[in-house]
Amino acid sequence: MAQASSVVNINKRKLCVSLPFHGFVVATALLLLCFVPNNVSAAFRRQPPQLQPSQKLRFDRNGEFKILQVADMHYADGKTTPCLDVLPSQVHGCSDLNTSTFIQRMIEAEKPNLIIFTGDNIFAFDAKDSAKSLNAAFAPAIAARIPWAAVLGNHDQEGTLSREGVMKHIVGLKHTVSQFNPSEAHIIDGFGNYNVEVGGVEGSGFANKSVLNLYFLDSGDYSTVPNIPGYGWIKPSQQLWFERTSAKLQRAYMRPPKAQKSSAPGLVYFHIPLPEFASFDSSNYTGVRQEGISSASINSGFFTTMVEAGDVKAVFTGHDHLNDFCGQLSGIQLCYGGGFGYHAYGKAGWSRRARVVVASLEKTEIGGWGVVKSIKTWKRLDDRHLTAIDGQVLWSKNSAGKLRK
Repeated sequence: MAQASSVVNINKRKLCVSLPFHGFVVATALLLLCFVPNNVSAAFRRQPPQLQPSQKLRFDRNGEFKILQVADMHYADGKTTPCLDVLPSQVHGCSDLNTSTFIQRMIEAEKPNLIIFTGDNIFAFDAKDSAKSLNAAFAPAIAARIPWAAVLGNHDQEGTLSREGVMKHIVGLKHTVSQFNPSEAHIIDGFGNYNVEVGGVEGSGFANKSVLNLYFLDSGDYSTVPNIPGYGWIKPSQQLWFERTSAKLQRAYMRPPKAQKSSAPGLVYFHIPLPEFASFDSSNYTGVRQEGISSASINSGFFTTMVEAGDVKAVFTGHDHLNDFCGQLSGIQLCYGGGFGYHAYGKAGWSRRARVVVASLEKTEIGGWGVVKSIKTWKRLDDRHLTAIDGQVLWSKNSAGKLRK
C-alpha cells in the first residue's frame, strides 16, 4: 500500500506540544442546576435540527458486534492533497485517496457492524470546501452502507463551516447514527454529544434490551478560558448529561424483561485524550507511546465521573497520532486509535493503523445468546497484509489480559 511523506511542519497539524499539567479542576456537574455556563452556545436555547431516523444497531447472529475506529483522517481535497511523514520512496502519487483506500480495505477485511470516526475527520485549514471534504472523507462508509458515527476534533471547524455547521452536515449524511446533541439536554456544551444503544441478537430474549452502550462526546478544540492555555476539555454540562444517561441505561438494564444484576458495558469515544492517559509507562500498556499526551492543561474530572458511573469499560480517543496504546486505570481501559490519515502527521516507516473492537455475547444454556461476556481489540496496519497486532482482552466478565491467538 503506497504511503507518502512530506516536509510540512507537524506543528501545523496538531500544535503538537506537551502541555503542562496545572493541577486538578474538579468539575461539579450539579452546579449546572443553578446557572447556565457563559460559554454555552446560544444554539442550545433552541431546538436541535431535525435528525434522520435512527438506525437500530444490534449484535449479529454470531453473537458479535464489531467496531472499526478511524482516528484523525485529516482529509482535505482528495487526490491533490499530499501525504505527510512517510518514506521518500512512497511520496509519489500518495494523497487523501490513500486514506480512503485504507478505509475500504478495512471494511472488506473486518466487515464491521459500525464505523466510528474519532475527530479531525478533515483538516479544514487545507480544504477548499469543508462540506465537500466531509462528503469525501465519509464516502467509503456511506458507499458500503455501514452504520457510522463521528465526533469532532480540533481541526474539523477550521474551514468554511463552523463547528456547529460541521456537526449539522454530518448528521445529514446517509447511514450515520451521529446526533447533533441530545434532545433532552436543552443546555449542553459542544456539538455531537449523544449515545447509541446496541441491542441483543434479533429474536433473542435480549433483542429489545441494550446490552452494549456507546457514548460520544465533543471534547472541544481549544481552551476559551483566558488563563488556561492549550486544548479543550469535556465540560460540566456534558458530564451531567453523561451521568444521567448512564444511570437511565443502567436502570433499564436491571428492569424486566431479562432483568440484570449489574450494568451493561459502556464504551466512550471522543477526540482529545484525558490527562489520565499520562498515567502509563511501557510496563503497563499494550502498544506504543511515541509522543507526549496532548490533553487539556487542566483536569475537568471526567475520568472520575466515568469511574463513579460504573458502566464504562473502555475509552477511545485520537489526537496523538504516534500513540496507539491501551492501558487500564481504575477498571477502565484508556485507548488510542493510532494515526489513520495520510494527510496527518505521522512517522516515516511507521504504518498508518486502525483499531478494531469486538464485543462478544455469552451462549445461554438453551443455545441462545445472553449478555456481553468479553470485549477484545486489535489493530491493523496499512501494509500489504493488513497485519493485525496487539490483540488483547479489554474486559470480560471474569478477567482481562492478553488475547491469545
